[in-house]
Amino acid sequence: MSTITAPMGGKILDVRVNVGDAINEGDEIIIVEAMKMELPIAAVASGTVKEVKVKKGDTVEADAVLLVLE
Repeated sequence: MSTITAPMGGKILDVRVNVGDAINEGDEIIIVEAMKMELPIAAVASGTVKEVKVKKGDTVEADAVLLVLE
């Protein structure tokens, strides 16, 4: 099991995956707005989405867990 974390704090603009989705390394899964820029978060590993910890509109801190993969 692995987690995907936020590289910096910001606001969640879009979550592009749902629980049960199969994703591949490099897929854009979440878009974060930080410092007035859109920052796409890519999967660091392939797997199946076990849990999505954020939703559109949430504010997150740096290193917050966004997604859990299995």
